[in-house]
Amino acid sequence: MSRNQASLIGFSAVALWALLALFTVGSAPMPPLQLNAICFALGGAIGVVWVGATDGFGVLRRIPWKVYAFGTVGLFGYHFLYFSALRLAPPAEASLIAYLWPLLIVVFSGLLPGERLRALHVMGAVVSFAGAALIVARGGISASSAALPGYGIALLCALTWSSYSLISRRLGAVPTAAVAVYCLATAVLSGVAHLAFETTVWPETTLGWGAVIALGLGPVGLAFYTWDIGVKRGDIQMLGTASYAAPLLSTLIMIAAKKAAASPVLVLAAAMIAAGAFLAALGSRKR
Repeated sequence: MSRNQASLIGFSAVALWALLALFTVGSAPMPPLQLNAICFALGGAIGVVWVGATDGFGVLRRIPWKVYAFGTVGLFGYHFLYFSALRLAPPAEASLIAYLWPLLIVVFSGLLPGERLRALHVMGAVVSFAGAALIVARGGISASSAALPGYGIALLCALTWSSYSLISRRLGAVPTAAVAVYCLATAVLSGVAHLAFETTVWPETTLGWGAVIALGLGPVGLAFYTWDIGVKRGDIQMLGTASYAAPLLSTLIMIAAKKAAASPVLVLAAAMIAAGAFLAALGSRKR
């Protein structure tokens, strides 16, 4: 598999994550940790079937337990911190801080063996982040000192996912099959956290169940496998910058589904995200 092919596979995760908001809205009123448990159970099941049909389960026994612990902390930790941040701080501000993770991936990727961080990579990531900020914070920003704990948790959220992605790059020899175990372990931890902190609520309609299943098959399932391939074998700087397309695509999908209204800000945001991706691509071409 070439570097470009792996990058395209990795970007498919970004495209799937763009559906996260639409399906999450459709899954209401199920609480987040309960939703997490069900979706990651489905995502893990996808991996188990795939591993059984390809490499066989023996490949899972050869992976060290420390790798499984790392992956579980990455997946469960990110989602637990993200949901907590949105409860303790205004959603727009918390989401924006949490969405520093692509920028952090680009900046710290220069520390990885065989990678060289160029000024165009950083410029592209910053421009794309500014474009994403226009979308995430289009309802306005109203900082509050009472929300500082939530802001801090959102920053930990960004650090968690960027660290997970960068360390996954270092674990390039670990087969993507390991993600199946990450997902199943995350489902168990999410289920325990749900029972401790939430009240169980099931979807009320067929569409609600469909949204839950779609989440487990796509944005909270297949996406983590394709992301693993992308960060391990693809152009991680380009992939990090391209991740800022997710909030743009998500907003466009919500508008198409008549769950959100169109805005002139989207045009500017789209131009900025595209410009950032272009700058990052130029930096990668100079490799």
